Amino acid sequence: MTSNLGKIPIEQHRKQFPGLANKTYFNFGGQGTLPESALEAIANTHRYIQEIGPFSEKINNWLQAKTALTRQIIAEELGTTANNITLTENVTAGCNIALWGIDWQPGDSILMSDCEHPGVIAAVTEISRRFAVKIEICPILPTLNQGDPVAIIQQSLTPRTRLVVISHLLWNTGQVLPLKEIVTVCHNYPTDKHPIQVLADAAQSVGSLPLNLPESGIDYYAFTGHKWLCGPAGVGGLYISEAAFATLYPTFIGWRGIDTDSQGQPENWKDSGEKFEIATSAYPEYAGLREAIAVHRQWGDAQQRYQRICQLSNYLWSSLQTISGVECLKTSPPEAGLVSFKVLGKSKSLVKTLEKKGFFLRTIANPDCIRACVHYLTLTEEIDNLVQLLSSLV
Repeated sequence: MTSNLGKIPIEQHRKQFPGLANKTYFNFGGQGTLPESALEAIANTHRYIQEIGPFSEKINNWLQAKTALTRQIIAEELGTTANNITLTENVTAGCNIALWGIDWQPGDSILMSDCEHPGVIAAVTEISRRFAVKIEICPILPTLNQGDPVAIIQQSLTPRTRLVVISHLLWNTGQVLPLKEIVTVCHNYPTDKHPIQVLADAAQSVGSLPLNLPESGIDYYAFTGHKWLCGPAGVGGLYISEAAFATLYPTFIGWRGIDTDSQGQPENWKDSGEKFEIATSAYPEYAGLREAIAVHRQWGDAQQRYQRICQLSNYLWSSLQTISGVECLKTSPPEAGLVSFKVLGKSKSLVKTLEKKGFFLRTIANPDCIRACVHYLTLTEEIDNLVQLLSSLV
């Protein structure tokens, strides 16, 4: 069904991922499977730190260099520079840096899509309560199969809109929003005060979509390394554009984000994404993410990986159409690796049954559906086996 787009046969490449053995894994949108070399890199980093001395000048300098390298490697995946990257723990941490760093004024408004993750919804709700900011909800869900999300967002903007919160790749339906077009509409909307900024939840897009963030114009792009990049849990990041950087200030503050004077006292903010980093982190996990990215690059570049993801997700989507009682949310082939479908009255019980049989998927509450995540690591026969099993169960 698919051509082998990468440099290494996929069956051989998969052997580097022990989490893919003895199971059929479709949960990359929740957490990816670590390559063996990433596990080793984490353990080796821990050992090296202990051998040299956990708090010594040599190891501190070494960790600073490795942290800078982590930013650089992540930046390459996003088509940007290391200065624009803040290292965080996960997507939600990145979203909170952007959300709480804006100088909110009573009467400001946040426009948010109706497909956002509960963690982001909760943060926006608390900002609304604390700063008397109004929340507007934009109906993106109905545009999955018809309608124009850009037009819907444009129609929902007001002179009081300060920030638009969307996901680049919707975690529930798998819809890919036209990021550049949305940002252009928001930035060009006439307001009396600040230009309308855009925050993108990139939980599902980093590691699956080929990206060039400066070209998109996005202000804030919060992501994680533990999903499609198959890195360890606990390492993520936030991209901040050059224009947005000057208007955003830290909420949580620590030594990593500041410069000090000769007396060791705070003097200035760092003039890069480090400004929003706080203090000591799980540095060995950085090594795990760097190694995971390196393993993906062994097989192919971001465009090649995305091309295979689309081929495989289209194959799954087409195959699901043949099962009576199964309905895909999208009526056209998916644009990325998320394939969401309904099985009338059986979603939760069916996912539990599938896991007992070694097939890992998940349920989504709104809309009520089952989500299968297809990675470039997925095999055609895994899709065939899933479809065969679903046919027998449904």
